[in-house]
Parts: sequence; C-alpha cells; structure tokens
Amino acid sequence: MATIVIEGAYLATLDPERHEFIGHVVAEGNRIVKVGPGPAPAYEGARVVDGRGCLVTPGFVNTHQHLYQWVTRGLAADATLFEWLTTLYPVWARISEESVYVAARAALAQLALTGCTTAADHHYVFPRGGGDLLAAEITAAAEVGLRFHPARGSMDRGQKDGGLPPDSVVEDRDEILAATEAAIDRWHDPAPDSMLQVVVAPCSPFSVSGELMRESAALARRRGVRMHTHLAETTDETDWCRETFGCTPLEYADQLGWTGPDVWFAHGIHFDDAEIKHLGNTRTGVAHCPSSNARLGAGIARTADLRAAGAPVGLGVDGAASNESGSLVEELRHAVLFARARGGPQSMTVRAALEMATLEGARILGRSADLGSLEPGKLADLAVWEVTTLPHAGIPDPIAALALSTPPPLALLLVNGRPVVEHGVLTTADTAAMSAEVARIQAGLFA
Repeated sequence: MATIVIEGAYLATLDPERHEFIGHVVAEGNRIVKVGPGPAPAYEGARVVDGRGCLVTPGFVNTHQHLYQWVTRGLAADATLFEWLTTLYPVWARISEESVYVAARAALAQLALTGCTTAADHHYVFPRGGGDLLAAEITAAAEVGLRFHPARGSMDRGQKDGGLPPDSVVEDRDEILAATEAAIDRWHDPAPDSMLQVVVAPCSPFSVSGELMRESAALARRRGVRMHTHLAETTDETDWCRETFGCTPLEYADQLGWTGPDVWFAHGIHFDDAEIKHLGNTRTGVAHCPSSNARLGAGIARTADLRAAGAPVGLGVDGAASNESGSLVEELRHAVLFARARGGPQSMTVRAALEMATLEGARILGRSADLGSLEPGKLADLAVWEVTTLPHAGIPDPIAALALSTPPPLALLLVNGRPVVEHGVLTTADTAAMSAEVARIQAGLFA
C-alpha cells in the first residue's frame, strides 16, 4: 500500500488535546505515521495531496443503520414508527440475498460519499428461503471498501405472540442463537486493524422475547463481542413496555443484562433524568439518529444530557426507509441543530458534534484505540473536505463550515489507507449501475 501525504490542509485531529492547525498528515500503508503543523517531510515515492482550502477530519463512524431498506425508501412518508413498521414489514418479508446485496452496496456507497469510513448495520429481518443475507451485506461492504460492523439482528416475537412483526419474518430462539454464534465464528475478526467485526443485536423489546434478550447478552459476553438493540425510540414503546412488563424500556433492558460499556442503544430518545444518570454510570452508549427521529416524529434525544452524564453518544443514519438521504454528514448538522432546538445554542457545539461523528462512534464500537482521531499509530481512515466552495467560502472556522452549511464536497476519503472516494466520485464501484439495480430490485419487490 502506498504512502499518502496530505499537506496544507486545516487538520481537526481530535487527539486528546484537540489540536487544530494548518499542516500535514502522512499515511504509510493502513496507518497514520505523522501528523503536524507546517509542511510534511519528504517521502520518496509518496503520493502528495494538496490540501489547501480543505479540512481533514477522522473518518465518520455510523453507529446505526438498516442497509436493506435502501430498496424500500419513500413509503409511509407521513406515518408514525408503528404505522411505518406495519406498512413495511410485509414488503421486507420478500427480501432476498440479491436485494440485500443491491441495497447494501447502494447505501454503503452513499455513506462513503458523505464521509463515513466505518459502518455498523443492524440487520434483523431473515425471511425463510431468503438466502444468506448477512453474507450479502458483508460482500457489499468489502466491495465498497468500508470498515464494517454487521449486527446480527433477530426477532422471535411475532404477531401471534403479541409482537409487532408478521410471523413470517420471525425466527425460533434456538435457531437465532445458533445462527448468531455461527456468524461470529465465520466473520468476526478481533484484530486491531479489523475490517469486519460482528455484533449481537436482537431487534427491540416489542419484537424479541425476554429469554432471547437474556441469552443473546450471555452469548455476546462469552464471545467478547458488542451488543446492540433499539430502545426508547417512541412514547408508544414506553407505553407498551409499561403495559406489558410493568416498567420502562430501559428498566426492562437493564433487568435482562443489557447495560454496560459493551452495549449501545439505537435512538434513546425517551429517557428520564434517573435513566440518563444510569446510562452514564454504566457507560452504556446511544446511537443518535436525528434525521430518522424527525422523519418519524419520534422526538429529539437528550444528547447533551447523555454526554454530560458520561454516556457515549455516536451518530447513526438509521434505516434508509426512515432517512431517505442516507447521508452521515447531514446527521452531524442535524445533531447540532436539534440539540439547540431543544436546549439552546450552548447545548451542542460544532466540535462536540464532530466528536460524536468520530471519537464517540469509535468508542461505542470498541475501536477507540485505533479509530476516531488523527494520531500517529492510528488507522488511516480520514476525510478531506473542500471548504472553499460557494456555500462555505468566507466561513472562518472550517469545522463550522462542515457542521452548519450544506455538506462540503469530499475531495478524498481513505479507509485503511486506501482511497475510496476521490473528488466526489466513488472509486470502488459504479454508482450509476448501482442506481439502475436499485430501481430494478424495488420494482420487483412491488410487482
């Protein structure tokens, strides 16, 4: 792998001292070897990138998405979460290995084009006869070139058990546990520079039995992998948990072993003060999905309070069918704006939002030793943003330009030291061909 030198750019290092300066960053192979102000030393045979007029950040970390939904966007456009789910579950019951591959490639390409270098995907719909769906999205991630954390989801509480999903898309508990462990055996790579790590991820309290939640936690901890589920996304969920279990969603999850530094929840909107304190004390993470939360009218998460309590908060795009843009850089802007809409202009700074997109996301996935900042020895996952275009020129703070204006053009995206995006173009796949495939698959799902 080549040596790449980026110089003359404004660097937001996100290192422990939060250094920012005009300078250089050098990647040799898949690791950063030098970061500093001023010109870079000469490296024979290196590719030199002129970073003048650009902002360099660590690559963004997406902590929650449903890639398969890319081929079912634009439906139930004015629905609540439960209405949206009941509309789409019958469609998702028809997904296949091919449709998941096509959807995942397109969604991952969009993530790359919007600054993402590491993506966690929560896949929980496994129709019988659909093929190897987890393998399909893993193949897609390898082709696009992103670092990937597939979360093997599951549902065992169908409509006949009082759950929300149709019975055709739920699995038997023993079958789920066996398939999840098989996925860990087959795919999980715990190495520091791993491109692929598996997560254990039952779907949600209203689609998963307590027994499966408890046994999934035991499996994850026995195998040393992370744990992920949806929690506290809507007031309907809170009401349902109180009626069904006599407690809040977090109280229920806590009883089943689902808090701790190896756990993160998607959404986490409806937590009270005591629950936020508990999340902070246990270092339980939250994937903040502001666009999806707004699209479904679910509410605004208390991100400032969660972070102040000590709970790590990352950013998530969420299901492409509840966030049609699929843009991670837009989540950075929305995280700032929605936090301020709730708590005032001091509740979320642009730099705090950048931390959520990088360092905090890496911490949630257990990768903070190698990802999330520009430091020698860390993996060469970084984004180079052009901040001198019309929407950004004249904004003196490059980070404010990134977070508050329209998404800047992406001049370069490195993942594991490899260029994946150059001058706004994906280098690893043909996006026009992807678009045609998405249209074909979507037409087939609704034929």
